[in-house]
Order: sequence, then structure tokens, then C-alpha cells
Amino acid sequence: MSEIHVLDQNTINQIAAGEVVERPASIVKELVENAVDARSTAVTIEIKGGGIDFIRITDNGTGIEKDQIRKAFLRHATSKIASAEDLTTVRSLGFRGEALSSICAVAKVELITKTDEGISGVRYIIEGSEEISCEEIGCPEGTTFVVRNLFYNTPARRKFLKSSMTEAGYVEAFVQRLALSHPDISFKFISDNKNKISTAGNGSLKDVIYHIFGRDIAMNLLPVDHEEAGIRVSGFAGKPVISRGNRNYENYFVNGRYLKNQIIARGLEDGYKGHNMVHKFPFAVLMIEMDSRLFDVNVHPAKMEMRFKNGEELYSAVMTAVKNSFIKKELISSVSLGRERKKTAKSPVSAPEPFEKKRREITQASMVKQPETYPQASTVKQPDTYHTDERREPVRPADPEPAEKTPAGKQMSLSEIPFLSEAARPRHRLIGQVFKTYWIVEFEDKLFFVDQHAAHEKVMYEKLRKSLEEKTIHSQLVAPPVVLHFNMKEKNRYLMCRDAFEALGYQMEEFGEDAWCIRAVPDNLYDLDQQDLFVELLDHIEEGTTGPDLSVITDRLAAMACKAAVKGNQTLSYKEMDSLLDQLLALENPYQCPHGRPTIISMTKYEMEKKFKRIQG
Repeated sequence: MSEIHVLDQNTINQIAAGEVVERPASIVKELVENAVDARSTAVTIEIKGGGIDFIRITDNGTGIEKDQIRKAFLRHATSKIASAEDLTTVRSLGFRGEALSSICAVAKVELITKTDEGISGVRYIIEGSEEISCEEIGCPEGTTFVVRNLFYNTPARRKFLKSSMTEAGYVEAFVQRLALSHPDISFKFISDNKNKISTAGNGSLKDVIYHIFGRDIAMNLLPVDHEEAGIRVSGFAGKPVISRGNRNYENYFVNGRYLKNQIIARGLEDGYKGHNMVHKFPFAVLMIEMDSRLFDVNVHPAKMEMRFKNGEELYSAVMTAVKNSFIKKELISSVSLGRERKKTAKSPVSAPEPFEKKRREITQASMVKQPETYPQASTVKQPDTYHTDERREPVRPADPEPAEKTPAGKQMSLSEIPFLSEAARPRHRLIGQVFKTYWIVEFEDKLFFVDQHAAHEKVMYEKLRKSLEEKTIHSQLVAPPVVLHFNMKEKNRYLMCRDAFEALGYQMEEFGEDAWCIRAVPDNLYDLDQQDLFVELLDHIEEGTTGPDLSVITDRLAAMACKAAVKGNQTLSYKEMDSLLDQLLALENPYQCPHGRPTIISMTKYEMEKKFKRIQG
């Protein structure tokens, strides 16, 4: 056996630094979190060379007492906790006391700090864990950390850093997340003398989202606010139109701390079921508040993971909060015929038309009747008038009805009435079917295009899903029975959730020592491959749950609805289209099919008139 050595303090510090200081963003994280814990209302982060060459963090917090400065740079020195019991109730962002000692072990650090009560401040310099100087200095209240030449004494580690641009990107991502979780603090991030992030600190989360992600995202947000089982979920969920191809825009914070967690991610994404397209992920900024005794944050060196005692309740709270944000919200995407010109503050100006004067002289009697001269948009024969028993009379844009009043007495403009609402339905003008696949509906100053397959698929899917949720399920006998062989884990999972399977419509019995047979299945799901479906349900049962994951069934229902729905290139009568619009109106989410494709898109009259050069601007 090799000889055992007791490591010197310098080696110990560098080993510890390797656990805490991975890259410049790690230093920024530790120092900015300390600034937040010091009750700062304004924090400025400045870096150069991606933070490898220079980092400066300035805050207006409480500062550090002169006699506490040296102690702050010792290992495991912290003001956040005093004993192990405090770990269960800690609410500060940092508490281990390793940050400053680790940073000064691999960089040149300068600290300037002053408390509110202090007459003067202190300038403290420490390099490679060795104190260089400590002197009084005039400075404002708060703390400034300057970190230079990261890994100057460990060149091997410096080689593993990415380019300065990449490292700067890590710093920016961290500042973005902290600004989102603390909208009441003003953050400024400067990289190589360029201002990248600047938030007002006015407490408005939506303002922070606007400053970080831009106008397009800020205009497509749905408010989230829900509480259950002592867990409150608030913030914003993005409309499906701003969904992304990865999970990088899923932001959630527990008691102000950013983390990645599978339970929360699954709840968030399941809340979007039926709204997002497959392989698309939501934009969200969610604030989760719960009892700190229900989770353990001390399971990851960077505190990016948590272990929760109430995982099922947390999942339910997040999923329900997100799902509720979509209720009664119009999510119809607007499309244009071409490239959108930049809008100005000026109102559009009508362009003169050479035939305008002559048109005024033409009487209604001399105008050509469209039904007699032009072919219909669809192959379905349309009646010459809308005043029949089968068709409701539309309200044409030229003669709008008086605007309805809101409960507060404020006039609501017609454009504010959702297209699929009871108030709007009598004013729909169903023009017809084009390409035997899409319907055109006129409503106020917009044209709406309905995909008949997506719309019918959505209606059928919701009917099947509702019968499952309301337990209006009957069993259908299977002949011959389906025989399954369970191993011990599978058998235990089934027995644990047997009542839930029976409530779903399954009838099973033992068939030998390790085999079970399915005698009956839910009649709603009779057309599916029963063995594959049951095995998939069983495989998705997690430890500690009391029933199968119904999302597995709803995914299969989407496939059933897709196969049974009316297809494109299929002629429909007016009555069939009109009936399907009524059924869409009754749905909670009529705007996307089960796979996330839009059922309806719209185009404004303004966009059409621009293309025909009827208006300028």
C-alpha cells in the first residue's frame, strides 16, 4: 500500500475549488447569490474575456463588517446557517460557506465593502488564498468583488474552459434566470463593455420577461396562478405559438431558487397536452412556493436539484396550474400572405382607386350577382340566400350589431370577442369549403380558415377523453382472453394499482403461477392492441403511485381519433361544417388537435387590403 499523506491547506483549497468553481459562471453565481442574500436592490455584473480575465460584481446590499472579512474567506464560514437543524428551513440562495475560499484559491480577488453604519469601507486583496493587503477606503454602502485571472495558478484547469464567447453565454444565462426569479431587484449585465441585460427592479415579472426575451414572447403570455395542497404556482406560460424545439425555455423556481426537476418538467409539459405540437416544448416562467421542509436542496453541489417529499402533489399543482391558464383563452394564430412590413404609428392611408368614382354611380340593381356568375369555393351547392331553415343569418361587416357591454359597463369592441364564443357564433359567415379540406369563415374584419380533419379529430378525441375522466366506462369482453406473464416487479405494480385498473374497465384474473389474463377491456379502447396498451400502462406506473398514468391512454386516444376523423380532400355539406363548428365551440381547447396542430388560423382584412394595394402603410 502506498504511503498515506495529509494534504497541505493549499492543496485542500484547490480540491475544494474544483467542486465549486467550474467556470466563470460559477463565480458569478456564488457572488451574485450572496448579493441577493445581502438584501440588495440593485446588482451590476461586468465581465471581460468571458469572465476568465475579469469579473466585477457590485451591489448595494448590507456589506460586510470589517472584523468579519477575513473570516468570510475561511472554508465553511457562512452567515446563512448556524447548525445542521437550519438546513431544513434555509431560504437563502447560498449557505455552505465554500464560495469565497474556493474562489480566492484559484483567482486574484479584490473586495471593497462598507456597511450602512460604517464611516469608511475596507479594501481587501487576496490571491491564491494568501492575503495581500487589508486597508480602509472611501466607498459607498454595499459590496464590490473584482476577480481577475481565473485559474492563473492552475493552468491545466484553464485549458478546459470554452471560448470567451461561450463562457460569457453561461454567465448571461445565469443572470437571466436570477433576474426572472427576483423581479424586485434591478440587474445589469455588461460583457466586454456592451450592455446585455438591464431590468428595472419594479417587481413586474412580465417586464423582466420583456427585457430578456423580447416583445414577441412578452405579447404571447398567459398568466398562471393556482394553489393546491399548500403549493402555490404563479407566473406565466407561453402560448403554443412561441413553443421551442428544446427545453431551454422552461424556467421554474422553487422558493426563488432555479432548478431542473423531472417532476416539475413533467407537470409543466403535461399541462400543455393537446396544445403543443409533438417534439415542441413550452416557454414558461413559473414561481413555486411551498414549505421548505418538504424538499431537500442539499443534494447537489450547485444546488440545481431538489428531492421532494410530496412529488405527486407537486406534479398535480404544476400540471393543473398550467392547464387552467388555457381555459377560455383564444389561441388562434394569425397568418399573413407574405412578408410583414414594419408597422408605424401612423394609421393606414387609403390609396386612390381609378374606378372609385364610377363605382359610386353603379346601382345595386346593375351589380353582378356572385352566386349566378362565379363558381362556389367548394363543390357543395350553396343556397342563394342565407335565410333558410338550415343556415343561420350572418351579420355582415357593413351592418355590425351594437357592441356588447362588459359586466363593468365598459364597451367591448367586436374584435375582442373570441371567434369561438357564444357571442360571436351568430355572426359567423360560413363561406364554404376550399380544396375539399379547409373551410373559410368570415367574422368581423377577419377571415378564419378551419382544417376539417384537425377540427373533427379534436372533437372526437375530447369525447373519448371526457368519458375516461368521468368514469363513464363500460367493459367489453375480449375473446379469446389476452394472457400476460408478469415478473415479480410487474406483478407488484399491478397489484398495487389493481383497483385503478378495474375502475378503468379492465377485468383480469390469475392464470397460473406467473400469468394473468385480460377478460375485459374498456369499451372506449376496444379497437386498440390490448396487450401493448396494458403493458405500456403497467410500465409507466412509478413507485409510490396509486394508479396507471392516463397520459398513456390519451396518447392512444389521439391516434384513434386521427384514424376515425374526416380526412382532407373529402367534401362536406354546409350542415356538417356548421355542426362541427358548434361542437368546436363546446370544447375547452378547440384551437389545437391532439397532436398540437392548429385547427384554425386567421388572416385580417388589413393584410388582404395591403396585398391588393388598397391601403398604404
